[in-house]
Amino acid sequence: MTTPPPAVAAVFAAYPPAVRETLERVRALILQTAAATPGVGPLEETLKWGEPAYLTPVSRSGSTIRLGWRDGAPARCVLYFNCKTDLLDRFRTLLTGELEFEGDRAVLFPVGPPPSDALAACVAMALRYHLDRRRRA
Repeated sequence: MTTPPPAVAAVFAAYPPAVRETLERVRALILQTAAATPGVGPLEETLKWGEPAYLTPVSRSGSTIRLGWRDGAPARCVLYFNCKTDLLDRFRTLLTGELEFEGDRAVLFPVGPPPSDALAACVAMALRYHLDRRRRA
């Protein structure tokens, strides 16, 4: 696994230890899913709104994924997706009962071992969002 850019690493380092461990596992899951998903190509790891974000600038295949954690909900972590997509509707259809959803942009999961299979499905769909839309059109 690659080392995150310094600005991203600093954000991870600022999280409480259990949160950092959970989000680092999800980061690894995002990178592994991207590498295993056809058409995605290399990811750019950066900060968006002060949080780690993952983009597909070379292939332009996907929608941005952002990792987060909130002081107001310290027992949960968040994966954010673009609210102008239908991704959360698709996730709800496929993964109701496996994940918790918030509005049209967030998947919530507890601090601790992440629900890897369900999150990997969400990540793969997001990383191929534009590619799949172009194919459907």
